[in-house]
Amino acid sequence: MSDPNVFRPKKLTVEDIKAGCITLTGEESGTDTRICVINEEFRAGFDFIDQFDKSVTCFGSARLAPGSVYYEKAVSITKRITEELHYAIITGGGPGIMEAANKGAHEAGGESVGMTIDLPMEQVTNKYVTHERPFYFFFSRKVAMTYSAEAYIIFPGGFGTMDEAFEILTLVQTKKIAPVPVIFVGEDFWGPLDEWIKNTMRDTHETISPDDIDLYTITDDVDTILNIVKEAPIRVED
Repeated sequence: MSDPNVFRPKKLTVEDIKAGCITLTGEESGTDTRICVINEEFRAGFDFIDQFDKSVTCFGSARLAPGSVYYEKAVSITKRITEELHYAIITGGGPGIMEAANKGAHEAGGESVGMTIDLPMEQVTNKYVTHERPFYFFFSRKVAMTYSAEAYIIFPGGFGTMDEAFEILTLVQTKKIAPVPVIFVGEDFWGPLDEWIKNTMRDTHETISPDDIDLYTITDDVDTILNIVKEAPIRVED
């Protein structure tokens, strides 16, 4: 069988992928073109992330500005992870917590990765990203970001952060990905959600199993976070 990578350059842009799919299908839009773009985005995302031997993915609000408590905490946490453990730091490449996490990795001289999204006006890649992979579809970007990290660190955020957090917990719960640490930073922010999960989901309505609360850790202690990441097994592709 011929090597498919011979015909697929590793650094295709969003525009390159779409143009290639239009050439292949012969139509500007439609189901075949859409499927082609989705397939090539997955391929490009997996090829891109495979270059990093071990990584930590960080999620959090794009609205938390420099100087805010959790922006600065994200900088300090990712800086120490990079300096002491030598992990690549992966984010969505935008502002807020994404920028902070990339900044920590960049200041430590490590691999600061941005899995960016192609939007008309909203997102600009932050200046601390050293390795970038752009995406057109949110879902293919999210799959790539949850593909092979050794740990996930989730800072305070909005609906998007909640979506990412619960998807990762669901993937671990249902064994669609290997057991991996999920760390929530911000006891004051995540504490009420933790109580709701335990009191309402687990105890009152029994919509989760009793041991599902062991799938995540809530902490503000940086040493604890580093130890969790350090003890996590290095994931290998099946």
